Amino acid sequence: MSANRPAQTVWLTGLSGAGKTTLALAVERELLRLSLPTCVLDGDELRRGLSSDLGLSRRDRAEQARRVACVAGLISRSGVVAVVALVSPYAEDRRRARVIHEELRVPFLEVWVDTPLAVCEERDAKGLYARARSGELSGLTGVDAPYEAPEAPALRVPGYGEAPENVAQEIVELLTRS
Repeated sequence: MSANRPAQTVWLTGLSGAGKTTLALAVERELLRLSLPTCVLDGDELRRGLSSDLGLSRRDRAEQARRVACVAGLISRSGVVAVVALVSPYAEDRRRARVIHEELRVPFLEVWVDTPLAVCEERDAKGLYARARSGELSGLTGVDAPYEAPEAPALRVPGYGEAPENVAQEIVELLTRS
């Protein structure tokens, strides 16, 4: 990354509880340590504001991904690395996010935080899996809605079993090489 070309967007995708936010914050710390400006766009945070009008339906998830892709692209185009932590369960929505970035001439790196559903359910920090299993919540990815795993992500990383700082280092190395 240099001053005369745009920064990039790192799009972390995976199940709820996969470790996307933890990893995004670790990537942010590493980039800031390298004096590279960065901004984390977290799906949960965005649902409290920018996307507070959206639910978990297929259409709402597509709109959430579109909004986040537009914001991330603009942030990156301004020279800041955008690190997106968003379930974004559908391949088509992630493809559309990539196209938005291509139109803005901003590099887009899809990173799959590959964490098994059982591990995500065990973590269940927000109680979403428990609510979905009891029938109180519908449309939760991995329970009664699909997750379409990326076929060719720029990087596939574990969301468990390895220190987030080590995985973040791997992502930052990919960023600085591309």
